[in-house]
Amino acid sequence: MQWTDDGIVLGSRRHGEANAIVELMTREHGRHLGLVRGGASSRLRPVLQPGNNVRAVWRARLDEHLGHFTVETLQVHGASIGGAAHVVYGVTHLAALCRLLPERDPHPAVHDGLMAALDRLEQTGEAGPALARFELQILTELGFGLDLAACAATGQTSALDYVSPKSGRAVSREAGEPWRDKLLRLPAFLSGAGPVSTDDLADGFALTGYFLTRHVLEPRGLAFGESRERFIAAVVGQSIRTATGAAGNGSNDVTGLRSQ
Repeated sequence: MQWTDDGIVLGSRRHGEANAIVELMTREHGRHLGLVRGGASSRLRPVLQPGNNVRAVWRARLDEHLGHFTVETLQVHGASIGGAAHVVYGVTHLAALCRLLPERDPHPAVHDGLMAALDRLEQTGEAGPALARFELQILTELGFGLDLAACAATGQTSALDYVSPKSGRAVSREAGEPWRDKLLRLPAFLSGAGPVSTDDLADGFALTGYFLTRHVLEPRGLAFGESRERFIAAVVGQSIRTATGAAGNGSNDVTGLRSQ
């Protein structure tokens, strides 16, 4: 058995003196593990950093075997981990989200979405929205996608400000106003585009976190790792610092963080 595919390193662990078992999110073969000979060496350790994009060749005698990977670097993300703290937490949380998917189950859209999120991790103002969108994508891939295209009550496609915690469907501003305290806020960046404030980030992560916890984590007896909380705290801190600087120039786009 042999195949070649592009993959993103999710993690690795030492195996014996010199080898490593590596976990990749491959484009056509899903989340896949394999043994890399010499993976614990000084030459290959930088290649196998989480977040790096690699070209992998997998070989095994039988399909159900662990098999062996040979890898070469295509794009480095992991080497930048020593920079901003939120990048470290972001890569760790993205890998944890991918582990919610069944092993060896192809999800090419997740591979592409993961690559897009990694490309934005170091870009100020884009890391938080990118990761929240990826959480939304994971919900869809697992069969719990939210319906954010039209209001569940009126069918209108504009002014969608809320999401029903029961149905996962969008609710318009007018229809949802009487029940606003019982609905989840839908920030515009999750259903479209536009500026993102700290309130928007808080609302976005509260929304995706609620449905991931309800539909995915709790049924499996799981909970979010601390990397998610620390990532959110880090990107919100960046947004606040950016907003403070902008306010000094007469801008008041960011008003603070809404509690989750």
